[in-house]
Amino acid sequence: MDYRNAGVDIGAGEEFVRLIKSNVRKTFTPRVMTDIGAFGGFFEADFKGYEKPVLVSSIDGVGTKLKIAVELGRFDTVGSCLVNHCVNDILVCGARPLFFLDYYACGKLVPDDAAAVVAGMVEACRQNGCALIGGETAEMPGVYHGDDFDLAGTVVGVVDHQKIVNGTAMRAGDVMIGLPSTGLHTNGYSLARKVFEGRMRETFEGFDCSVGEELLKVHRSYLKVVEPFIGSPDLHGLSHITGGGLMGNTMRIVPDGLQLDVQWDAWPELPIFDLIRREGSVPEDDMRRTFNLGIGLVMIVAEDGVDRVMAGLKSQGENAYIIGQVSAA
Repeated sequence: MDYRNAGVDIGAGEEFVRLIKSNVRKTFTPRVMTDIGAFGGFFEADFKGYEKPVLVSSIDGVGTKLKIAVELGRFDTVGSCLVNHCVNDILVCGARPLFFLDYYACGKLVPDDAAAVVAGMVEACRQNGCALIGGETAEMPGVYHGDDFDLAGTVVGVVDHQKIVNGTAMRAGDVMIGLPSTGLHTNGYSLARKVFEGRMRETFEGFDCSVGEELLKVHRSYLKVVEPFIGSPDLHGLSHITGGGLMGNTMRIVPDGLQLDVQWDAWPELPIFDLIRREGSVPEDDMRRTFNLGIGLVMIVAEDGVDRVMAGLKSQGENAYIIGQVSAA
């Protein structure tokens, strides 16, 4: 009996590192001080231009979206989803990303599949201007079975203390501006998978790809769109719409004594959501609590700053929608 016969292939792990090494290096910024393979990732902090820098971190995964990736044998999008999800989570605090770390766990390591996942991470890290400085790959046949794998990531970013966005500036009369999503992003997949069980390769009317491919669309990053508004007195709050839906997530930043009045018909809902609703006979309350329904990020903006913000979003080519307001509870 040896380690390989016990289910762990060290050679496959070494091949995986060889496949990803040059690709991961493409994300390195001048502040990265170590190469892939070190026991820790070194990042030389440079806080010039920050009066009182605050580090912001977040950790997350992509949930059972991975099961669809396995079923279709397509692994590149989930890596990008992981990075973008984490970046959005610190963005809504006002932070921009510095570096990223990932964790990949599986029952049997297939180097090419794992490398495709990392290629997606690399692409998203480059688009977000952050470095992929380390990760961990774990082959655990006693925990994961068949082609199953799990994916998690941690991002670390920085924000100047005076530019932290946390909702404390929110007032009655503020306006909710919604930025469109590209689909389900990384939430609600247990329900979506149940609705389309055994039909992931089926193409429904109105779609130019299979439903599985539609569900694998990349969770977009809002960094480049929102970053110009960080520190603006017009911006009072930001919410990343993940599990819990629009209300559940945005209420996390609403101060006591205030409430949200959402106009649910104020934006065009993506066709995938109505398909889920119809094919699964899903109650509307469940749809609103489970999915983003086409709005991936909410900006809470001062009433007198709405025109400026909308003009700024339009100048970036962003289709933004006024979707409600803040009022006294």
